[in-house]
Amino acid sequence: MKLRYTLRAAAELDKALAYIEVRSSLGANRVRARIQTVINLLLRHPYVGQLTSKGRLRRIVASPYPYVIFYRATKDEIVIHGVRHGARRSVSMAD
Repeated sequence: MKLRYTLRAAAELDKALAYIEVRSSLGANRVRARIQTVINLLLRHPYVGQLTSKGRLRRIVASPYPYVIFYRATKDEIVIHGVRHGARRSVSMAD
């Protein structure tokens, strides 16, 4: 199974981790590790996330952190479309 990030998703993840890093490098490392763990889960079980109202777009929360990963799964690829803090206002993930 391949993994790919849209440009938007990569930028969102970088921005979130940079924000946390300023406040706590340990916190940023923990959030980064948890997001990676969730993505590894997706690579093994691509349909574990909840379907959204955006067609085949799915979402999964990187608990215990409030980051939501938006993705699409195909038979051979996971495409990450967004990584957002759960408290942020929703925007279209139609990239």
